[in-house]
Order: sequence, then C-alpha cells, then structure tokens
Amino acid sequence: MILEDEQTRKRHPLVGAIADFGGLALFLVAFLLTHDMIKATWALVAGSATGLAVAYAVERRIAPMPLIAGGAALVFGGLTLIFHDPIFLKMKPTFMNLAFSLGLFGGLVLKRSPIKLLMGEAVHLPDAVWRTLTWRYAFFFLFVAGLNEAVWRTQPDDIWVVFRFPGLLILTFVFSALQAPLMMKHMPKDEEAAPPPE
Repeated sequence: MILEDEQTRKRHPLVGAIADFGGLALFLVAFLLTHDMIKATWALVAGSATGLAVAYAVERRIAPMPLIAGGAALVFGGLTLIFHDPIFLKMKPTFMNLAFSLGLFGGLVLKRSPIKLLMGEAVHLPDAVWRTLTWRYAFFFLFVAGLNEAVWRTQPDDIWVVFRFPGLLILTFVFSALQAPLMMKHMPKDEEAAPPPE
C-alpha cells in the first residue's frame, strides 16, 4: 500500500506544473497586463502560496525544489511588498543561483555530489560523471547569478521580466539538454543492466 501511495503521488503532472511554475506564470501575466512590478509581485506571492498549498493538498507532500523555489518567492516577494521596492524580487535569482552554486562547490569539496543525491535513484552514472555534472552545474548557476545582476542593473523592468521568465527557464533547459550526451554515453545499457530472459 505504501508503494502504491508513492507511485500515486508521482502521477500528478498538472499539480507539479502548478507548484513549479504557477507563481511565475501569474507574475508574468500580471506584469504584462499592468506593467507594474508591485502588482505583479502580489500575483507571484499569491500564485506561489496557492501552488504549494495545492501540491500539499493533493500529494500530501511538497517536493524539495518547488518548496525551495516557492518559499523563496514568498520571502523575496514578501520583502518587495513590505518595502514597496522590487529590488528584492530582482535579486532573488541572484541569491538563489549563488546558493545553488555554493552548495554544489561545497559538495565537491566534501567529495559529495548533491546532483547525484537528487537524481541517483532514477539515473545511474559513474561517480566521475556525477562529479563532472556537479562542476558544470556549479559554474552554470554562478554564471546565471552574474547574468541576472547584469540584466536587472542595466535594463528596464520589461527586459528583466522577459529575461526572468521565460528567458532563464529556456537557458536552464538548453544547458540541461547539452548535458544529455555525457549522461547517455555513460548510462548502463539495458542489456547490461538486466540480462535477457532465457
């Protein structure tokens, strides 16, 4: 029964999408309609809180990444609303990506791979490949943090919003897709993982 519950919890792609992107999507729509960062932040906070609540209500749990992203949206969005200053929201991607980068670099120092901890159950790769992926993602997150700083400090709100969503999502997707050849090259083949029946 426990196994069935665990499998059921993984069969809610719509709930996952709401938890992952609901707040950002509402933020983008609100900004396009109002061109007002504060009003759009209200939509972000409301959407993030709703997404987390829906995920917990349906799945009785919240996956780590939506919890981190949604929690950060509530914190930085809340600061933006309290101080009526969008600088907090604009700096959120900087702080988040710096935290991810430092976490990955810290894992490498401790001879651990946080990426393997997140994906190791679903993807089986040699430790050397996990280390390579960890290095790549650590530098990628560091690059994104710097890029966000450059964009929000030099560009108007309209440009930053497009950069934030969907720009960063596309950039992350493309970078992750570029890691696929390395992962596919070192994944155990089906016939090696499980011998064919006699």
